Amino acid sequence: MIIEFSGKILFWQGPAPWFFIAVPAQQSRDLKVISGLVTYGWGVIPVHVRIGKTEFKTSLFPKDGRYLVPVKASVRKAENLEKGDDVTVRLEVR
Repeated sequence: MIIEFSGKILFWQGPAPWFFIAVPAQQSRDLKVISGLVTYGWGVIPVHVRIGKTEFKTSLFPKDGRYLVPVKASVRKAENLEKGDDVTVRLEVR
């Protein structure tokens, strides 16, 4: 399954602060349908991601009926991204 969407970079200031991009509601529902086949636990879904020219592997996290794409510091640096920036994301479920 391949999904492409645009979204804003969000900052989560929890015990371990992190940056995410939320997968839109419809695409999150599509992912939920296949989650049982691809998750390796806790509902996370392994994906290959492309943001700009940067590609990386990560796992989507379920949160409030949607999925979140974690965006590593190395990706933000390579693509010159900050909180609130609009980005296009391409996900391929692994």
